[in-house]
Parts: sequence; C-alpha cells; structure tokens
Amino acid sequence: MQQLKSLRWSVLLLLLTLNFGCDQISKKIVRTEISDYEHISIIKDRFTLTKVENSGAFLSLGDNMPYIFRLIILTGLPLLFLGYGLYFLFAKRNLPMSMQIALCFLIGGGIGNLYDRIVHGSVTDFMHMDFYLFQTGVFNFADISIMIGVGILLFQSIRSNRLKHEVD
Repeated sequence: MQQLKSLRWSVLLLLLTLNFGCDQISKKIVRTEISDYEHISIIKDRFTLTKVENSGAFLSLGDNMPYIFRLIILTGLPLLFLGYGLYFLFAKRNLPMSMQIALCFLIGGGIGNLYDRIVHGSVTDFMHMDFYLFQTGVFNFADISIMIGVGILLFQSIRSNRLKHEVD
C-alpha cells in the first residue's frame, strides 16, 4: 500500500514538474531569442510567435490597476488557490485519476505563470493563432496547461452527468 502511495505521489510530481518545466523552458527561450513584439510567422500567419510581457491577467485584464491591487489579486490570491490545490491534490487519496491529471495541469500551469509574475514582474506570452473568423490573444504553455486541465474537468463533469441521467 505504501508503494502505491509513493508511486501516486511520484507520478503527480512528475506531471506537475513537466507542466511547469515545459512552460519555463519555452519562456526562457522566448525571452532570450525573440524581441518584444517581434512577429515570427510559423504557419502562414495563422500561427505566429510574438513576445509580449503581460503585467495583467488573462488578455491583460487588470494591467492598469494600482500595484498593490495587482499584487493582492494577481499574486496573493493565486498563491492561496494554488497552495490549496496542491494540498487537495495530495491529501485526497480517492480522487478520480482524471481529476488528479486535470489538477496537475491546472496547478502546473498556474505555478508557471505565478513564478513569472513573482520573478520577472510580468508573464511572458508569445503564441498567437488566427482562425480567419476569430483569433486568440497571445498566450503561453502555462495557459495551454490550464485550458487542458479545465477541459478534462469539463469533460469529466459532462460524462458523469450523462451517466447519472442514464441510471435515473
């Protein structure tokens, strides 16, 4: 039983580390190799690299807030939520595997962006996609991790609701 617990912790730590590590390695490369607002076309202007330092939240929301409010809302609150998320992930032994994986993506991505905010004062975003009818904001691998985590939780929720209704 102890071996199973150790294996679970090891796999969760590996997933968290991979999410955080991929994000930070990609941002380090972008910070050293791409100039601010430089536009690099990867796939015919549909997928481009553009380095942007975001001192706000998603899509630069809160960028114009006074520093103390940004510190509390964009650093303090995420620190509390990520701390609780880590506690929840490691303390709850009977979580479904899909929820554990989703939490690793959410927390790993969240830690990546929070680390940037604390160490660099802003979050480095650099990917942009244009789908003709709409386009994304500029984002990074931490954002992708967070969206994958949300997607897994959403899929799991829909699936469990569907199964619940089939039983009724």
